[in-house]
Amino acid sequence: MLSNWVEARTTVQTTVVSLTVGLAALAGLALWTSLSMQQAATHLHELTEVSDRWGVVVQNVDVADHALTDYVRSGTPIMSQPVATAAGAADESLRWLKENGTPADVRAATIVSDLYDDYTVLLRETVIAADPVTTLQKADQAELTLASLRKQLSTVVQLKRLETTDYLRSAEIQNGNLRTAALIAFIVDLGLVGLCGVVLLGHRRKILRQAAKSEHEAMHDALTGLANRTLLTQHTAQAIGRSNQTGDPLGLFLIDLNRFKPINDTLGHAFGDRLLQLVATRLTSAVREVDTVARLGGDEFAVLLPSVSTAANALIVAQRVHKALDEAVDLDGLAVDVGCSIGVALYPTDSADGHELLKHADIAMYAAKRARLGTAVYEPGLDEHSAAQLTVISDLRRALDQAELVLHYQPKADLRSGTVCGAEVLCRWQHPRHGLLGPDRFIPAAEETGLIEPLTQYVLDHALAQCRAWHLDGRDVPISVNVGAQCLHDRTFPEQVSVLLERHRVPADVLTLEITESAIIADPHRASDVLTRLRDLGVRLSIDDFGTGYSSIAYLRTMPVHEMKIDRSFTTNMRSDASSGAITRSLLGLAHNLELEVVAEGVEDEETWSVLAALGCDIVQGYCLSRPLPADQFADWLRDRSLKELITASD
Repeated sequence: MLSNWVEARTTVQTTVVSLTVGLAALAGLALWTSLSMQQAATHLHELTEVSDRWGVVVQNVDVADHALTDYVRSGTPIMSQPVATAAGAADESLRWLKENGTPADVRAATIVSDLYDDYTVLLRETVIAADPVTTLQKADQAELTLASLRKQLSTVVQLKRLETTDYLRSAEIQNGNLRTAALIAFIVDLGLVGLCGVVLLGHRRKILRQAAKSEHEAMHDALTGLANRTLLTQHTAQAIGRSNQTGDPLGLFLIDLNRFKPINDTLGHAFGDRLLQLVATRLTSAVREVDTVARLGGDEFAVLLPSVSTAANALIVAQRVHKALDEAVDLDGLAVDVGCSIGVALYPTDSADGHELLKHADIAMYAAKRARLGTAVYEPGLDEHSAAQLTVISDLRRALDQAELVLHYQPKADLRSGTVCGAEVLCRWQHPRHGLLGPDRFIPAAEETGLIEPLTQYVLDHALAQCRAWHLDGRDVPISVNVGAQCLHDRTFPEQVSVLLERHRVPADVLTLEITESAIIADPHRASDVLTRLRDLGVRLSIDDFGTGYSSIAYLRTMPVHEMKIDRSFTTNMRSDASSGAITRSLLGLAHNLELEVVAEGVEDEETWSVLAALGCDIVQGYCLSRPLPADQFADWLRDRSLKELITASD
């Protein structure tokens, strides 16, 4: 508890502030003492100077008295000269005291000056007396005046001496108090310095612990406490170094949970996090202490097996891992089956370094997942499809950063009037090596790896920017954008859409978001919440490819959607396949009963257009209108179509 107090931020701040105040007080006392001593010295100098002046006056009076006594005794004229010289000698000092002395000195100097003037007059009259009798009379009068003068001077000198003594005593008391205060401040500051040292040492220990914690966090997964990719890379490099010295092979597992995503999407992230923690515990207990278990991200784990000897031994460990993860996991009374796919790669049999070892384990894991093998050991030639998949994922990340994805626009038209009423935004990839790629080449990979969310953000951002550009050019074209299940289950997605609409200053009702049935079925409650918030923004919502799912009709009545899109698999074959035609008519009736607009995809010819018009379909989309076009070609197509409509109307 004491260590916590010492390391507390408030303790550090309080100690530093207290020490600063203490040092400032000590410095202030030192300055005050210095100024006080300087002031005392100045005042003492002034007292001494005044006292010296009074001493000069007393000395001048004594000289004059002695000179007068000698003159009277000798009776010779030559002895009168010292008397004449001494007469008035103290006038200068008395004048200085009147001008520079204290008020008390001024008053005393005035009194003494009057007596001294009388004394001076009598001295001069004594010197100039014509006969001895007169001389003696004047000398006697001078002596009488001198007695009064001496008495006054004695009083003044005693008062000055007393004043000096009192001041010295008070100055000594004040200096003693200052010294005591300085000593107390020094002792307090010394204690604060010691306390500050203790606090700083405690804070240093705290910083070291935090540094160790930060280093641990940098090397370990925050959720599970397992090693992360960085630490796994280090341990792999160390294990490869030992393998090169001893010749013992090592193995690496890459593990992917089979059913984590639907569990996470359906039960929520809190359940998903607890599931990952339980999986981490089971993995750790299924392997040796010398093995390294790591979480690479999401539901992907890795196990490094030093000194595994043979692939057969690695497969034995893989069986233990499968056994540990195949057992149902209890989440608040709900039994959840997870299962996993494991890819195994060996060093140096399969790989030349750690990077290649991880890559080959990843390829083997994809092979196990794709073929539902449970476990697959890497073999040359196994990675043809997997390597291509990994390349697509890596290139797609780069494509998002370097804006290699381009948008095409396929028009939609009102079936009754034939007027263009919007366009669906379709993403293409202008690959630097493979040319223009359709969505089937990269959308599945994006959905598997979580890149679908930044890809959707990219498409929305660029599509709304283009919509704004068309508006400024005098063309208002509503747009439809496909949204993946991950976005629909992200509770922050409505805020992201709102920010993009505000950024590009596009009205919300210009944007339609198309959602697949499967995205709703995976987590209908969360999907409904997100869709409701999107609808509240003013965004239009559409169920895409309706009719291809199996369970969403039950939810369709409560979902806040505006539009239903009939999948092209029905519209394309509706004239030649009776069942497709029946399904199309049923879907149209269902949608209109729910007051939804209906968009038919895949309308390739005029005959299908006419049949859909007869059935009461609202909007059509397909090659009968146009194939998907880049933005500039789409604008030209719109202009040409508008001209044709004007010519037709004039005819």
